[in-house]
Amino acid sequence: MNMQAEVRNKYRAVIGLEVHVQLLTNSKIFCGDETQFGVAPNTQLSVISLAHPGTLPKLNKRALEYAIRMGLACQSEISRLNIFDRKNYFYPDLPKGYQITQDRTPICRGGMVEVTLNDGRPVSIRLNRIHLEEDAGKSIHVEGEPDTLVDFNRAGMPLIEIVTEPVINTSEAAAAFLTEIRKLVRYLGISDGNMEEGSLRCDANVSIMPVNATAFGNKVEIKNMNSFRHVQRAIDVEVERQITLAERGERIISETRTFDADSGKSYSMRVKEELNDYRYFPDPDLSPVEVTEEWLSSVRASMPELPQALFHKFTTNYKLPAYDARILTESRQIASYFQEVCRHTTNYKGVSNWIMGPVKACLNELTSVEVVFPVKPVILAELIQLVDTGKLSFSVASQQVFPVLIKQSGDSALAVAQQLNVIQESNHDQLLPVIDEVLKAFPDKIAEYKKGKKGLKAMFIGEVMKRTRGKADPKITDELITRKLQEV
Repeated sequence: MNMQAEVRNKYRAVIGLEVHVQLLTNSKIFCGDETQFGVAPNTQLSVISLAHPGTLPKLNKRALEYAIRMGLACQSEISRLNIFDRKNYFYPDLPKGYQITQDRTPICRGGMVEVTLNDGRPVSIRLNRIHLEEDAGKSIHVEGEPDTLVDFNRAGMPLIEIVTEPVINTSEAAAAFLTEIRKLVRYLGISDGNMEEGSLRCDANVSIMPVNATAFGNKVEIKNMNSFRHVQRAIDVEVERQITLAERGERIISETRTFDADSGKSYSMRVKEELNDYRYFPDPDLSPVEVTEEWLSSVRASMPELPQALFHKFTTNYKLPAYDARILTESRQIASYFQEVCRHTTNYKGVSNWIMGPVKACLNELTSVEVVFPVKPVILAELIQLVDTGKLSFSVASQQVFPVLIKQSGDSALAVAQQLNVIQESNHDQLLPVIDEVLKAFPDKIAEYKKGKKGLKAMFIGEVMKRTRGKADPKITDELITRKLQEV
Protein backbone atom coordinates (compact mmCIF):
# COMPACT_ATOMS: atom_id res chain seq x y z
CA MET A 1 0.00 0.00 0.00
CA ASN A 2 1.19 3.51 -0.75
CA MET A 3 -0.18 5.19 2.36
CA GLN A 4 2.46 6.46 4.76
CA ALA A 5 2.71 4.55 8.03
CA GLU A 6 2.31 7.66 10.19
CA VAL A 7 -1.07 8.39 8.56
CA ARG A 8 -2.19 4.74 8.71
CA ASN A 9 -1.24 4.47 12.37
CA LYS A 10 -3.60 7.29 13.33
CA TYR A 11 -6.54 4.94 12.73
CA ARG A 12 -7.68 1.52 13.81
CA ALA A 13 -9.53 -0.79 11.44
CA VAL A 14 -12.62 -2.54 12.79
CA ILE A 15 -13.63 -5.63 10.81
CA GLY A 16 -16.48 -8.06 11.19
CA LEU A 17 -16.97 -11.07 8.92
CA GLU A 18 -20.09 -12.88 7.77
CA VAL A 19 -19.17 -16.29 6.40
CA HIS A 20 -21.65 -18.52 4.59
CA VAL A 21 -20.79 -22.23 4.53
CA GLN A 22 -22.75 -24.64 2.34
CA LEU A 23 -23.36 -27.86 4.25
CA LEU A 24 -22.39 -31.19 2.72
CA THR A 25 -25.82 -32.84 2.86
CA ASN A 26 -27.33 -35.02 0.14
CA SER A 27 -30.54 -32.99 0.03
CA LYS A 28 -31.62 -29.39 0.54
CA ILE A 29 -32.48 -27.94 3.91
CA PHE A 30 -36.28 -28.04 3.61
CA CYS A 31 -36.93 -30.67 0.91
CA GLY A 32 -35.46 -33.74 -0.76
CA ASP A 33 -33.95 -32.04 -3.83
CA GLU A 34 -30.37 -33.10 -4.59
CA THR A 35 -27.42 -30.79 -3.92
CA GLN A 36 -24.88 -31.87 -6.53
CA PHE A 37 -22.57 -29.15 -7.84
CA GLY A 38 -22.12 -28.41 -11.54
CA VAL A 39 -25.26 -30.06 -12.95
CA ALA A 40 -27.39 -28.49 -15.69
CA PRO A 41 -29.37 -25.40 -14.59
CA ASN A 42 -32.81 -25.93 -13.01
CA THR A 43 -32.52 -29.73 -12.80
CA GLN A 44 -32.44 -30.05 -8.98
CA LEU A 45 -35.90 -28.70 -8.30
CA SER A 46 -39.23 -29.78 -6.88
CA VAL A 47 -42.59 -28.14 -6.22
CA ILE A 48 -41.28 -27.26 -2.73
CA SER A 49 -38.21 -25.44 -4.10
CA LEU A 50 -40.48 -23.61 -6.51
CA ALA A 51 -42.92 -22.71 -3.68
CA HIS A 52 -46.00 -24.11 -5.34
CA PRO A 53 -49.22 -23.45 -3.38
CA GLY A 54 -49.99 -26.09 -0.77
CA THR A 55 -46.40 -27.37 -0.42
CA LEU A 56 -44.79 -27.52 3.01
CA PRO A 57 -41.11 -27.46 4.02
CA LYS A 58 -39.57 -30.06 6.34
CA LEU A 59 -36.26 -29.52 8.16
CA ASN A 60 -33.25 -31.63 7.16
CA LYS A 61 -32.07 -33.18 10.46
CA ARG A 62 -28.53 -33.71 9.14
CA ALA A 63 -28.18 -29.98 8.44
CA LEU A 64 -29.08 -29.16 12.03
CA GLU A 65 -26.58 -31.74 13.33
CA TYR A 66 -23.84 -30.26 11.14
CA ALA A 67 -24.56 -26.79 12.55
CA ILE A 68 -24.32 -28.19 16.08
CA ARG A 69 -20.96 -29.79 15.25
CA MET A 70 -19.63 -26.41 14.10
CA GLY A 71 -20.94 -24.75 17.25
CA LEU A 72 -19.25 -27.33 19.48
CA ALA A 73 -15.97 -26.86 17.58
CA CYS A 74 -16.24 -23.09 18.19
CA GLN A 75 -17.15 -23.43 21.89
CA SER A 76 -20.57 -21.88 21.25
CA GLU A 77 -23.68 -22.28 23.37
CA ILE A 78 -26.14 -24.57 21.58
CA SER A 79 -29.74 -23.33 21.56
CA ARG A 80 -32.08 -26.01 22.88
CA LEU A 81 -35.20 -24.55 21.19
CA ASN A 82 -34.95 -23.52 17.55
CA ILE A 83 -37.52 -21.48 15.68
CA PHE A 84 -37.20 -20.70 11.98
CA ASP A 85 -38.16 -17.28 10.66
CA ARG A 86 -39.15 -15.74 7.38
CA LYS A 87 -36.87 -12.93 6.25
CA ASN A 88 -38.96 -10.67 4.04
CA TYR A 89 -36.34 -9.28 1.73
CA PHE A 90 -36.86 -9.49 -2.01
CA TYR A 91 -34.68 -12.19 -3.56
CA PRO A 92 -35.26 -12.33 -7.33
CA ASP A 93 -33.71 -15.81 -7.31
CA LEU A 94 -35.84 -17.29 -4.48
CA PRO A 95 -39.25 -18.37 -5.80
CA LYS A 96 -40.95 -17.89 -2.41
CA GLY A 97 -40.10 -14.19 -2.30
CA TYR A 98 -38.61 -14.60 1.18
CA GLN A 99 -35.82 -16.56 2.85
CA ILE A 100 -36.17 -19.03 5.72
CA THR A 101 -33.49 -18.32 8.32
CA GLN A 102 -32.98 -18.05 12.09
CA ASP A 103 -33.37 -14.65 13.71
CA ARG A 104 -34.11 -14.80 17.43
CA THR A 105 -32.96 -18.36 18.11
CA PRO A 106 -29.70 -19.02 16.26
CA ILE A 107 -28.59 -22.62 16.72
CA CYS A 108 -25.23 -21.41 18.14
CA ARG A 109 -24.66 -18.35 20.32
CA GLY A 110 -21.26 -16.80 21.00
CA GLY A 111 -18.10 -18.84 20.77
CA MET A 112 -14.61 -18.20 19.50
CA VAL A 113 -12.09 -19.31 16.89
CA GLU A 114 -8.36 -19.44 17.65
CA VAL A 115 -6.10 -18.41 14.76
CA THR A 116 -2.34 -18.06 14.37
CA LEU A 117 -0.85 -15.08 12.53
CA ASN A 118 2.18 -15.27 10.24
CA ASP A 119 4.54 -14.27 13.06
CA GLY A 120 3.22 -17.11 15.25
CA ARG A 121 1.06 -14.94 17.52
CA PRO A 122 -2.24 -16.57 18.58
CA VAL A 123 -5.41 -14.47 18.27
CA SER A 124 -8.89 -15.33 19.59
CA ILE A 125 -11.74 -14.10 17.39
CA ARG A 126 -15.09 -13.96 19.17
CA LEU A 127 -18.26 -15.04 17.38
CA ASN A 128 -21.65 -13.42 17.70
CA ARG A 129 -23.64 -16.36 16.37
CA ILE A 130 -23.94 -19.23 13.91
CA HIS A 131 -27.36 -19.76 12.38
CA LEU A 132 -28.98 -21.98 9.77
CA GLU A 133 -30.65 -20.68 6.62
CA GLU A 134 -31.36 -21.55 3.02
CA ASP A 135 -29.36 -20.30 0.06
CA ALA A 136 -30.78 -18.31 -2.84
CA GLY A 137 -30.55 -19.25 -6.51
CA LYS A 138 -28.15 -17.72 -9.00
CA SER A 139 -28.86 -14.84 -11.39
CA ILE A 140 -26.89 -14.95 -14.62
CA HIS A 141 -26.35 -11.73 -16.56
CA VAL A 142 -25.24 -12.51 -20.11
CA GLU A 143 -23.40 -9.61 -21.76
CA GLY A 144 -25.44 -8.04 -24.52
CA GLU A 145 -28.65 -9.83 -23.53
CA PRO A 146 -31.62 -7.78 -22.22
CA ASP A 147 -32.90 -10.58 -19.97
CA THR A 148 -31.46 -12.07 -16.79
CA LEU A 149 -31.34 -15.87 -16.55
CA VAL A 150 -32.03 -17.60 -13.23
CA ASP A 151 -30.76 -20.99 -12.06
CA PHE A 152 -32.77 -22.22 -9.07
CA ASN A 153 -30.58 -25.29 -8.39
CA ARG A 154 -28.91 -23.55 -5.45
CA ALA A 155 -32.19 -22.25 -4.00
CA GLY A 156 -32.80 -24.07 -0.73
CA MET A 157 -29.23 -25.34 -0.28
CA PRO A 158 -28.44 -25.63 3.47
CA LEU A 159 -26.13 -22.93 4.84
CA ILE A 160 -24.69 -21.92 8.15
CA GLU A 161 -23.82 -18.26 8.53
CA ILE A 162 -20.93 -17.57 10.91
CA VAL A 163 -21.02 -13.98 12.19
CA THR A 164 -18.03 -12.60 14.10
CA GLU A 165 -18.03 -9.75 16.56
CA PRO A 166 -16.32 -6.59 15.19
CA VAL A 167 -13.05 -7.56 16.85
CA ILE A 168 -10.77 -8.13 13.85
CA ASN A 169 -8.27 -5.32 13.29
CA THR A 170 -6.15 -6.50 10.35
CA SER A 171 -6.72 -8.10 6.97
CA GLU A 172 -4.17 -10.76 7.93
CA ALA A 173 -6.29 -11.82 10.91
CA ALA A 174 -9.39 -11.88 8.69
CA ALA A 175 -7.66 -14.18 6.17
CA ALA A 176 -6.37 -16.38 9.02
CA PHE A 177 -9.92 -16.66 10.38
CA LEU A 178 -11.26 -17.81 7.00
CA THR A 179 -8.42 -20.32 6.66
CA GLU A 180 -9.24 -21.75 10.09
CA ILE A 181 -12.98 -21.90 9.28
CA ARG A 182 -12.28 -23.85 6.09
CA LYS A 183 -9.99 -26.20 8.02
CA LEU A 184 -12.64 -26.72 10.71
CA VAL A 185 -15.53 -27.49 8.34
CA ARG A 186 -13.35 -29.99 6.48
CA TYR A 187 -12.20 -31.67 9.71
CA LEU A 188 -15.83 -31.91 10.84
CA GLY A 189 -16.90 -33.29 7.45
CA ILE A 190 -19.74 -30.76 7.19
CA SER A 191 -18.58 -28.91 4.04
CA ASP A 192 -15.93 -29.15 1.34
CA GLY A 193 -15.10 -25.47 1.98
CA ASN A 194 -14.36 -24.84 -1.71
CA MET A 195 -14.49 -21.07 -2.19
CA GLU A 196 -14.19 -21.42 -5.97
CA GLU A 197 -17.45 -23.44 -6.04
CA GLY A 198 -19.26 -21.08 -3.68
CA SER A 199 -19.30 -23.56 -0.80
CA LEU A 200 -17.62 -20.93 1.36
CA ARG A 201 -18.44 -17.24 0.84
CA CYS A 202 -17.49 -14.18 2.83
CA ASP A 203 -18.71 -10.61 3.25
CA ALA A 204 -16.60 -8.16 5.25
CA ASN A 205 -17.93 -5.20 7.23
CA VAL A 206 -15.14 -2.63 7.48
CA SER A 207 -14.92 0.67 9.35
CA ILE A 208 -12.16 2.83 10.80
CA MET A 209 -11.85 4.91 13.95
CA PRO A 210 -9.12 7.13 15.41
CA VAL A 211 -6.94 5.08 17.73
CA ASN A 212 -8.12 6.95 20.83
CA ALA A 213 -11.83 7.02 19.87
CA THR A 214 -14.52 4.90 21.54
CA ALA A 215 -17.29 5.13 18.91
CA PHE A 216 -17.25 3.00 15.76
CA GLY A 217 -17.27 4.69 12.38
CA ASN A 218 -19.75 4.04 9.57
CA LYS A 219 -19.27 0.51 8.28
CA VAL A 220 -19.00 -0.48 4.65
CA GLU A 221 -19.88 -3.99 3.46
CA ILE A 222 -17.56 -5.55 0.89
CA LYS A 223 -18.89 -8.31 -1.36
CA ASN A 224 -17.70 -10.39 -4.34
CA MET A 225 -14.51 -11.85 -2.84
CA ASN A 226 -13.82 -15.36 -4.11
CA SER A 227 -10.49 -16.20 -2.46
CA PHE A 228 -8.73 -15.61 0.84
CA ARG A 229 -6.15 -13.45 -0.90
CA HIS A 230 -8.88 -11.30 -2.43
CA VAL A 231 -10.52 -10.88 0.97
CA GLN A 232 -7.24 -9.61 2.39
CA ARG A 233 -6.66 -7.28 -0.56
CA ALA A 234 -10.22 -5.93 -0.50
CA ILE A 235 -9.99 -5.11 3.22
CA ASP A 236 -6.65 -3.34 2.78
CA VAL A 237 -8.02 -1.32 -0.14
CA GLU A 238 -11.16 -0.37 1.80
CA VAL A 239 -9.25 0.66 4.93
CA GLU A 240 -6.96 2.89 2.85
CA ARG A 241 -9.95 4.38 1.01
CA GLN A 242 -11.70 5.23 4.27
CA ILE A 243 -8.56 6.73 5.84
CA THR A 244 -8.06 8.87 2.72
CA LEU A 245 -11.63 10.19 3.03
CA ALA A 246 -11.20 10.84 6.75
CA GLU A 247 -7.95 12.74 6.16
CA ARG A 248 -9.76 14.95 3.62
CA GLY A 249 -12.53 15.59 6.10
CA GLU A 250 -15.08 13.83 3.88
CA ARG A 251 -17.93 11.71 5.22
CA ILE A 252 -17.69 7.91 4.95
CA ILE A 253 -20.99 6.65 3.56
CA SER A 254 -22.44 3.41 4.92
CA GLU A 255 -22.86 1.36 1.75
CA THR A 256 -22.33 -1.96 0.03
CA ARG A 257 -19.35 -2.18 -2.33
CA THR A 258 -18.09 -4.85 -4.69
CA PHE A 259 -14.40 -5.68 -5.08
CA ASP A 260 -12.86 -6.10 -8.53
CA ALA A 261 -9.81 -8.34 -8.16
CA ASP A 262 -8.40 -7.45 -11.60
CA SER A 263 -8.23 -3.71 -10.96
CA GLY A 264 -7.74 -3.97 -7.21
CA LYS A 265 -10.51 -1.42 -6.67
CA SER A 266 -13.96 -1.48 -5.09
CA TYR A 267 -17.11 0.09 -6.49
CA SER A 268 -20.33 1.22 -4.84
CA MET A 269 -23.34 -1.06 -5.35
CA ARG A 270 -25.98 0.55 -3.11
CA VAL A 271 -26.26 2.83 -0.11
CA LYS A 272 -27.32 1.10 3.09
CA GLU A 273 -30.31 2.29 5.08
CA GLU A 274 -29.76 3.07 8.74
CA LEU A 275 -31.69 -0.03 9.78
CA ASN A 276 -32.57 -3.07 7.67
CA ASP A 277 -36.26 -3.86 8.17
CA TYR A 278 -36.57 -7.49 7.16
CA ARG A 279 -39.89 -7.92 9.04
CA TYR A 280 -38.87 -11.26 10.55
CA PHE A 281 -41.63 -13.46 11.88
CA PRO A 282 -41.75 -17.19 12.81
CA ASP A 283 -42.41 -19.42 9.82
CA PRO A 284 -45.85 -20.96 10.46
CA ASP A 285 -45.07 -24.00 8.27
CA LEU A 286 -42.09 -25.18 10.35
CA SER A 287 -42.52 -26.51 13.88
CA PRO A 288 -40.03 -25.46 16.58
CA VAL A 289 -37.18 -27.97 16.95
CA GLU A 290 -35.88 -29.02 20.37
CA VAL A 291 -32.29 -30.15 20.77
CA THR A 292 -32.45 -32.66 23.62
CA GLU A 293 -29.54 -33.39 25.94
CA GLU A 294 -29.35 -36.94 24.52
CA TRP A 295 -29.15 -35.65 20.96
CA LEU A 296 -26.50 -33.09 21.89
CA SER A 297 -24.46 -35.73 23.72
CA SER A 298 -24.65 -37.99 20.67
CA VAL A 299 -23.34 -35.25 18.38
CA ARG A 300 -20.60 -34.37 20.86
CA ALA A 301 -19.50 -38.02 21.02
CA SER A 302 -19.13 -38.14 17.22
CA MET A 303 -16.77 -35.15 17.09
CA PRO A 304 -13.28 -35.82 15.66
CA GLU A 305 -10.02 -34.49 17.13
CA LEU A 306 -9.79 -30.85 16.06
CA PRO A 307 -6.77 -28.97 14.62
CA GLN A 308 -5.88 -26.98 17.76
CA ALA A 309 -5.96 -30.08 19.97
CA LEU A 310 -3.90 -32.03 17.42
CA PHE A 311 -1.36 -29.19 17.16
CA HIS A 312 -0.85 -29.32 20.93
CA LYS A 313 -0.63 -33.13 20.82
CA PHE A 314 1.94 -33.14 18.01
CA THR A 315 4.19 -30.56 19.69
CA THR A 316 3.84 -32.12 23.16
CA ASN A 317 3.48 -35.89 22.75
CA TYR A 318 5.46 -36.26 19.52
CA LYS A 319 7.92 -33.39 20.26
CA LEU A 320 7.54 -31.93 16.75
CA PRO A 321 8.52 -28.34 15.90
CA ALA A 322 5.59 -25.93 15.61
CA TYR A 323 6.17 -25.63 11.85
CA ASP A 324 5.81 -29.39 11.33
CA ALA A 325 2.72 -29.58 13.55
CA ARG A 326 1.08 -26.73 11.64
CA ILE A 327 1.67 -28.45 8.27
CA LEU A 328 0.54 -31.88 9.50
CA THR A 329 -2.72 -30.53 10.95
CA GLU A 330 -3.72 -28.72 7.75
CA SER A 331 -6.00 -31.62 6.92
CA ARG A 332 -7.68 -34.32 8.97
CA GLN A 333 -6.48 -37.04 6.59
CA ILE A 334 -2.80 -36.07 6.86
CA ALA A 335 -2.99 -35.75 10.66
CA SER A 336 -4.60 -39.19 10.88
CA TYR A 337 -2.02 -40.75 8.54
CA PHE A 338 0.83 -39.29 10.62
CA GLN A 339 -0.56 -40.84 13.79
CA GLU A 340 -1.10 -44.20 12.09
CA VAL A 341 2.54 -44.31 10.94
CA CYS A 342 3.70 -43.31 14.43
CA ARG A 343 2.02 -46.44 15.82
CA HIS A 344 4.79 -48.45 14.15
CA THR A 345 7.87 -46.30 14.87
CA THR A 346 9.21 -43.88 17.47
CA ASN A 347 11.07 -41.71 14.95
CA TYR A 348 8.28 -39.13 14.92
CA LYS A 349 10.39 -36.41 13.31
CA GLY A 350 11.36 -38.86 10.57
CA VAL A 351 7.68 -39.58 9.90
CA SER A 352 6.99 -35.85 9.74
CA ASN A 353 9.82 -35.31 7.25
CA TRP A 354 8.56 -38.11 5.02
CA ILE A 355 4.96 -36.90 5.03
CA MET A 356 5.90 -33.27 4.38
CA GLY A 357 8.29 -34.39 1.65
CA PRO A 358 7.77 -37.48 -0.57
CA VAL A 359 4.22 -38.31 0.61
CA LYS A 360 2.79 -34.80 0.05
CA ALA A 361 4.64 -34.53 -3.28
CA CYS A 362 2.94 -37.76 -4.37
CA LEU A 363 -0.50 -36.57 -3.18
CA ASN A 364 -0.08 -33.33 -5.13
CA GLU A 365 0.40 -35.33 -8.33
CA LEU A 366 -2.74 -37.40 -7.86
CA THR A 367 -5.85 -36.14 -9.64
CA SER A 368 -8.35 -38.06 -7.51
CA VAL A 369 -10.72 -35.92 -5.42
CA GLU A 370 -10.61 -38.50 -2.63
CA VAL A 371 -7.43 -38.43 -0.52
CA VAL A 372 -5.90 -41.91 -0.75
CA PHE A 373 -2.41 -42.33 0.70
CA PRO A 374 -0.16 -44.29 -1.65
CA VAL A 375 1.70 -46.39 0.95
CA LYS A 376 0.24 -48.16 3.98
CA PRO A 377 1.33 -46.66 7.35
CA VAL A 378 3.12 -49.82 8.48
CA ILE A 379 5.08 -49.99 5.19
CA LEU A 380 6.18 -46.34 5.44
CA ALA A 381 7.30 -46.98 9.03
CA GLU A 382 9.35 -49.96 7.78
CA LEU A 383 10.96 -47.80 5.09
CA ILE A 384 11.88 -45.18 7.69
CA GLN A 385 13.40 -47.96 9.84
CA LEU A 386 15.57 -49.10 6.92
CA VAL A 387 16.93 -45.56 6.61
CA ASP A 388 17.43 -45.23 10.39
CA THR A 389 19.41 -48.49 10.58
CA GLY A 390 21.63 -47.53 7.64
CA LYS A 391 20.33 -50.17 5.26
CA LEU A 392 19.14 -47.44 2.84
CA SER A 393 20.11 -43.84 2.29
CA PHE A 394 17.27 -41.34 2.33
CA SER A 395 17.84 -40.46 -1.32
CA VAL A 396 17.67 -44.11 -2.43
CA ALA A 397 14.65 -44.75 -0.20
CA SER A 398 12.71 -41.73 -1.47
CA GLN A 399 13.76 -41.77 -5.13
CA GLN A 400 13.93 -45.49 -5.87
CA VAL A 401 12.13 -47.59 -3.26
CA PHE A 402 9.20 -45.27 -2.47
CA PRO A 403 8.01 -44.95 -6.14
CA VAL A 404 7.91 -48.76 -6.41
CA LEU A 405 5.98 -49.06 -3.14
CA ILE A 406 3.37 -46.68 -4.56
CA LYS A 407 2.76 -49.10 -7.46
CA GLN A 408 3.24 -52.30 -5.45
CA SER A 409 1.46 -51.26 -2.27
CA GLY A 410 1.25 -54.84 -0.96
CA ASP A 411 5.01 -55.42 -0.87
CA SER A 412 7.21 -54.78 2.15
CA ALA A 413 9.84 -52.03 1.99
CA LEU A 414 12.65 -54.54 2.56
CA ALA A 415 11.40 -56.82 -0.23
CA VAL A 416 11.35 -53.92 -2.70
CA ALA A 417 14.82 -52.73 -1.62
CA GLN A 418 16.18 -56.26 -2.13
CA GLN A 419 14.39 -56.55 -5.46
CA LEU A 420 16.06 -53.30 -6.59
CA ASN A 421 19.38 -54.46 -5.10
CA VAL A 422 19.89 -51.15 -3.26
CA ILE A 423 20.52 -52.34 0.31
CA GLN A 424 23.48 -50.30 1.59
CA GLU A 425 26.76 -52.10 2.09
CA SER A 426 28.19 -51.39 5.55
CA ASN A 427 30.44 -54.44 5.85
CA HIS A 428 34.04 -53.22 6.22
CA ASP A 429 35.53 -56.28 4.54
CA GLN A 430 33.47 -55.67 1.40
CA LEU A 431 33.97 -51.88 1.30
CA LEU A 432 37.74 -51.76 1.91
CA PRO A 433 38.72 -53.42 -1.42
CA VAL A 434 36.57 -50.89 -3.33
CA ILE A 435 38.12 -47.99 -1.37
CA ASP A 436 41.64 -49.30 -2.05
CA GLU A 437 40.78 -49.55 -5.73
CA VAL A 438 39.55 -45.94 -5.83
CA LEU A 439 42.58 -44.53 -3.98
CA LYS A 440 44.92 -46.48 -6.25
CA ALA A 441 43.22 -44.92 -9.30
CA PHE A 442 43.81 -41.32 -8.13
CA PRO A 443 47.34 -40.96 -6.71
CA ASP A 444 47.54 -37.33 -7.85
CA LYS A 445 44.34 -36.48 -5.97
CA ILE A 446 45.75 -38.11 -2.84
CA ALA A 447 48.79 -35.86 -3.12
CA GLU A 448 46.56 -32.77 -3.45
CA TYR A 449 44.53 -33.92 -0.44
CA LYS A 450 47.70 -34.25 1.61
CA LYS A 451 48.65 -30.67 0.65
CA GLY A 452 45.40 -29.34 2.16
CA LYS A 453 42.61 -29.84 -0.39
CA LYS A 454 40.39 -31.64 2.11
CA GLY A 455 37.32 -31.18 -0.10
CA LEU A 456 38.65 -33.94 -2.36
CA LYS A 457 37.44 -36.49 0.17
CA ALA A 458 33.92 -35.99 -1.24
CA MET A 459 35.23 -37.00 -4.66
CA PHE A 460 36.64 -40.25 -3.24
CA ILE A 461 33.33 -41.01 -1.51
CA GLY A 462 31.47 -40.29 -4.73
CA GLU A 463 33.68 -42.72 -6.64
CA VAL A 464 33.02 -45.44 -4.08
CA MET A 465 29.28 -44.80 -4.30
CA LYS A 466 29.48 -44.98 -8.09
CA ARG A 467 31.34 -48.29 -8.09
CA THR A 468 28.96 -49.82 -5.56
CA ARG A 469 25.95 -48.43 -7.46
CA GLY A 470 24.95 -46.34 -4.46
CA LYS A 471 24.94 -49.30 -2.09
CA ALA A 472 27.86 -48.16 0.10
CA ASP A 473 26.83 -46.66 3.44
CA PRO A 474 28.01 -43.01 3.11
CA LYS A 475 28.82 -42.66 6.82
CA ILE A 476 30.89 -45.88 6.99
CA THR A 477 32.54 -45.03 3.66
CA ASP A 478 33.52 -41.58 4.98
CA GLU A 479 35.07 -43.09 8.12
CA LEU A 480 37.03 -45.75 6.19
CA ILE A 481 38.32 -43.28 3.56
CA THR A 482 39.42 -40.84 6.27
CA ARG A 483 41.35 -43.61 7.99
CA LYS A 484 42.94 -44.82 4.72
CA LEU A 485 44.02 -41.29 3.70
CA GLN A 486 45.75 -40.87 7.04
CA GLU A 487 47.62 -44.12 6.51
CA VAL A 488 48.78 -43.29 2.98
